[in-house]
Amino acid sequence: MIICRCEEVTYGELKNTAETYNCSARELKLRTRAGMGYCGGRTCRSMVDSIAHASVERDVTQVTLKYQPPIRPVSFGSLGGVTK
Repeated sequence: MIICRCEEVTYGELKNTAETYNCSARELKLRTRAGMGYCGGRTCRSMVDSIAHASVERDVTQVTLKYQPPIRPVSFGSLGGVTK
């Protein structure tokens, strides 16, 4: 099952990486590139967090992953080739 569609990272990859390297959510993101695609983690961030926290006992106060908007927003008109 693919968790991160942008980078095509599967549940199995995330689970194995988290258990092998004893990863936090941030480390898991950096090792697998999950959440680093076009959407910036908007679709998979919560799942990556959940997998990291379920695989390894962590302190409850650990910081979760953040997401951010794209650097340059693009309008739908620009994508469709509509000119003003």
